Amino acid sequence: MATPAEAPRVRGLPSALEDPGRCLVMGVVNVTPDSFSDGGEWFEPDAGIRHGLDLLAEGADLLDVGGESTRPGAVRPGAEEELRRVMPVVRGLVEAGALVSIDTMRAEVARAALEAGAVVVNDVSGGLADPDMASVVAEARVPFVAMHWRGHSDHMDELARYGDVVADVCDELLRRVEALVERGVDVEQILLDPGFGFAKTGAHNLQLLARLDEVVALGRPLVVGASRKRFLGTVLTDEQGRPRPPLGRDDGTAATSTLAALAGAWCVRVHSVRATVDAVRVVAAIRGVVSGDV
Repeated sequence: MATPAEAPRVRGLPSALEDPGRCLVMGVVNVTPDSFSDGGEWFEPDAGIRHGLDLLAEGADLLDVGGESTRPGAVRPGAEEELRRVMPVVRGLVEAGALVSIDTMRAEVARAALEAGAVVVNDVSGGLADPDMASVVAEARVPFVAMHWRGHSDHMDELARYGDVVADVCDELLRRVEALVERGVDVEQILLDPGFGFAKTGAHNLQLLARLDEVVALGRPLVVGASRKRFLGTVLTDEQGRPRPPLGRDDGTAATSTLAALAGAWCVRVHSVRATVDAVRVVAAIRGVVSGDV
């Protein structure tokens, strides 16, 4: 079992997140009309801000604000529309004292959010979708979550071909780290995300969960985003074989959060916070018993 003390340093991390003694919990604030999980529910700025504050009250350590759906088959909004969606929510949450991560593949959006007070950039493309992203992150010196990514949502299912999915994901993540460092990003700014649900079948996702410690062993802090993903719906089918809908997957998500925390993940990204906060606290207590601190 990995311990928080073994986690590598993250440059630019707010002091409130530096030594939590447990896996962090990132609450998802989708301000999109078409998210797979809760599309449209928090689309208006006031609703998005209220939702973010509710997640904080439930125990989220930071909030991830995104204005582009990455569900399979999703069509990208333009940059102007993405900015219109996210910026009022980012500003409102920062003004309320929240630690905000901006979930975007566009350097322009990342820069604007950072100027408004966001403290982390979470890019599902790992900097591949926008060649300017690396320079924005390098200049800002903020933590950068680089996810395993093979292509945009409108065709990513076609790219779910692997020899050994865990070995391939690890290899591609390491190459992404090398490329970002070559572009001026400090390696200590980089956090990794194995990309559950992105160009991966249900079987691929389960293999990644089962061997998550191998991804943790790459040496950079790991962010795990399995919340409400399609593979959980497939696992949780009913008696008629129908997949569980997204809003019914939160208990399954808490299970993935537990597995991630046990494997040594730095943070889990979830839509419903309360059960996951309890899960990572239990894991931290178990660690304390194992280490002799309790």
